[in-house]
Amino acid sequence: MPLDIFVPFWGDPALLRETVASVLAQRNGDWLLTVVDDAYPDESVPAWFASMDDPRITYVRKERNEGITANYRTCVSMATQESVVILGCDDVLLPDFVDVVLAARARFPGAAIIQPGVEVIDEHGRVVRPLADRVKQDVVRPRASAARVLSGEPLAANLMHGDWLYWPSLVFRRDVLVRTPFLDDLPLIQDLALVMDMVLDGEQLVLEPRVCFRYRRHSHSASSASLIDGRRFSGERAYFAHVAASCDAQGWPRAARAARLAVTSRLHALTLLPRAARSGAVGTMLRHAFGPMRP
Repeated sequence: MPLDIFVPFWGDPALLRETVASVLAQRNGDWLLTVVDDAYPDESVPAWFASMDDPRITYVRKERNEGITANYRTCVSMATQESVVILGCDDVLLPDFVDVVLAARARFPGAAIIQPGVEVIDEHGRVVRPLADRVKQDVVRPRASAARVLSGEPLAANLMHGDWLYWPSLVFRRDVLVRTPFLDDLPLIQDLALVMDMVLDGEQLVLEPRVCFRYRRHSHSASSASLIDGRRFSGERAYFAHVAASCDAQGWPRAARAARLAVTSRLHALTLLPRAARSGAVGTMLRHAFGPMRP
């Protein structure tokens, strides 16, 4: 069955075109692409898609902007295939992405999530390794020289020590994605919240280390800006407290303890203190670094 690729769009049209070009360049053409335009104010985008003549590509433009969480829900509601990826509108697929993830799906049909190998690029498309990604990939992420299955309390505890996942690269089993709701009040850590709900529900994640995806980091993204003014960390405090309670109820004491410790998240806040001083968010950073994880 084809890979269902969705792109919720709000951003730079030039980067969107690069993303779409990377889909068209796949060696394996067994894919369907749907772009859901969240009413971005640029008429060149619908005109560009109207010029395309590929039956695998669908372009949908909303009448009004509804926000990223609503757009995620729209994408999920339109999915028809067994395997679904919600691709970022500025990320890039390497030519073997479809081959890699469909092979992993065939080998592990019961897994709810597939995390393929990822490299990070900057605004200009250059491969980079920022500190946060070095920690994610070299310290927190489980070791894997070949595809391996992760699940249960060990996976939950690992993700609570540090979120090493790359949301736009994740390939979901459609039935699990449909029945797992997005949370309205956590737009900046929606990815971790969704995956943790699946893990708590007994689902498996496949870590496939072969690099086939390029994740773009740039300083003006919503998540980057929120780090400096403290919004992201305020949301993370509430979320870690919620997960700790859920893990306690599940009988997973190691995962609950990891959620309360949130080591890499606290260390991340400390590394941002010099920049936070310029935005008046020092208090938020210090509370996150040293205080208990509670709403």
